[in-house]
Amino acid sequence: MTLLTMQSQASSSTGAAETVQNRAVISELTHQLFDAHERGRLHGTWRDLIGNEKFRYRPGLTSEERMALSYERLRLVNETIDNAASLARDPQLLASLHEWTGVVDGALGTLAGIHYNLFLGSLLDHDDSESRQLTEFTSMQRTGTFLCTELDHGNDAAALQTTCELDRTTNEFVLHTPTPGARKFMPNTSLIGGPKSGVVAARLLVDGQDQGVFLFLTPLTDENGPRPGISIRPLPERLGSPVDHCLTSFDQVRLPREALLEGDHGRLTAEDGLSSSLGNPRKRFLHSIKRVTWGKLCMSGAGVGVSRAALTIAVRRAHLRTISGPKVGTRVPLAAHRSHHSRLLNGVASTYAMTFLHRAVLARCVDHTEAEREEVERLVAIAKGWITWQSREVAIECRERCGAPGLFPLNALADITQNLEGAITAEGDNLVVWAKAAAEMVFGHQADQVSSPTVPLELQPLTELTFLRGLLARVEHLWQVRARAALRGGPSGNPLARWNVASSAGIEMVRAHARLQAADAFLAAIERTEEPEARALLEDLCRLFLLQELTPHTGDLLAEGYLAPAHVHELPLAVDLLMERLAPQLPVLVEAFDLPEEFLSRIPLANGGSLTLDEFLPPEAETPTPPLDLSACLPRQRQSPGAADRKLALLT
Repeated sequence: MTLLTMQSQASSSTGAAETVQNRAVISELTHQLFDAHERGRLHGTWRDLIGNEKFRYRPGLTSEERMALSYERLRLVNETIDNAASLARDPQLLASLHEWTGVVDGALGTLAGIHYNLFLGSLLDHDDSESRQLTEFTSMQRTGTFLCTELDHGNDAAALQTTCELDRTTNEFVLHTPTPGARKFMPNTSLIGGPKSGVVAARLLVDGQDQGVFLFLTPLTDENGPRPGISIRPLPERLGSPVDHCLTSFDQVRLPREALLEGDHGRLTAEDGLSSSLGNPRKRFLHSIKRVTWGKLCMSGAGVGVSRAALTIAVRRAHLRTISGPKVGTRVPLAAHRSHHSRLLNGVASTYAMTFLHRAVLARCVDHTEAEREEVERLVAIAKGWITWQSREVAIECRERCGAPGLFPLNALADITQNLEGAITAEGDNLVVWAKAAAEMVFGHQADQVSSPTVPLELQPLTELTFLRGLLARVEHLWQVRARAALRGGPSGNPLARWNVASSAGIEMVRAHARLQAADAFLAAIERTEEPEARALLEDLCRLFLLQELTPHTGDLLAEGYLAPAHVHELPLAVDLLMERLAPQLPVLVEAFDLPEEFLSRIPLANGGSLTLDEFLPPEAETPTPPLDLSACLPRQRQSPGAADRKLALLT
């Protein structure tokens, strides 16, 4: 039963008519949020899947049991789709898989992204994919994993040390981990989930020459454990839904000649050695791991998906939970308080903007030309950073607005919040990725040049979307000018010191650019919206988004003459009026997020706490609980670790 249905049960005929109109508005909003006429193909399968009983919250499981359950659900995903290879070739379908499954099992999203995108996708992207037998991977007789990051090399993975040397006498490769710091860090290589193979990033050595980093298909485990020469050591449990992350190394592991994944970026011939269309080893490496870009799209998908779920739960809670009213004996819903619903409305406005940006970036990724590739990859990275950071803010706010019940995993919000931490770091740490984008954009990007208004500045209303969008573009331009000036004025002869002077302004430029791209995607969605009331609602929501994003920059805009003093005084009132207008529409706005009722009906918070909690409570103890033994918690003497293992010791 939906929130609108609950609220309309006692309605009059007028209320029923309003509900019918609400349905038309909700339908149009959902149409715009979920890829319009592609909605069924891209979202229908995954939306139905998370309503499956196998995705119900399971209390009392150990970490290992939770990991095994995620692999079981991964196999359910594989049974649901028609063609695993088609999924791996479709960035929109991959991202939507994360958009929906991340709501119920963050670890499943991790495993699916690795198996379908990084592993199977990498195999399909290379020119020997037609001759390579992939049935055992598409049928999941063997699960695929991806081994790139090393203990000593994370964001600088191009400098990794694992080697794979060609043995000309046998025409085989020898895969080896030369130092403890070269052990592969955090691949899901344990025995949980069945036999596994991996795509391993390693330096190709031919006749003693380092040819750069390539990918090698490597069997890792079978039913009896790790293959000969392969060492797998489980890592400590991390934050969020548990995944079987391990530390993995190779000791002179022999691989057949066809293990090398070849393409235009590099082919190995007996006569000429390595031939490549890319003369730069770094470019060859980036080509080999280009699936990481699609991985960023998947992380963005997970972010928008969990934001919508968190808001749906929190808004339902806000309308169904009543508290003491201002008069004795009266009760009002939490949503009646501006201090409560305004924070949720801010989250809704941001989440609509995030969703529209995600859709726009996906469309660019699908349709871009080779000449646009670098710009598109940078846009994907920038969007991933903003969306995952913003999603965390939304999820935390929703959890807090639900009070103590939001801390219990059975209400979904606790896990959602923690799982976003992994998305923020996965496929490139957000801050590092933004710093790279900033370095490229300081001089390599032209910020929008906004034309001067045709009416006097003081007459420009804060309700005009074009005016507000132009102000956000000016913010980006201001920070670009500052970054350029800082870089030019930095100490000569010291590139790092010069960049340090400019980096803060550069990252602020990227932040403004991300929000401007989101605003443009929002405005484009409004233009596509045909239903009048839905369009008006989106316009108000976009105004709220823009005003909230501009508020921290009013000082700069005022100083530069882009805002009048009256605008600064009027802005808080403009926001408050929007809140007043939008507050009654909160249920409509989140109903358009289209979460399946089968999923929501299992969450007590989303149903006014009406579900009995007995099934989630542990059984009462039949015997007294023994005194707590604290001896295991006391510090123990341990031998100091060697230098090679110090980094791992910090983890354990």
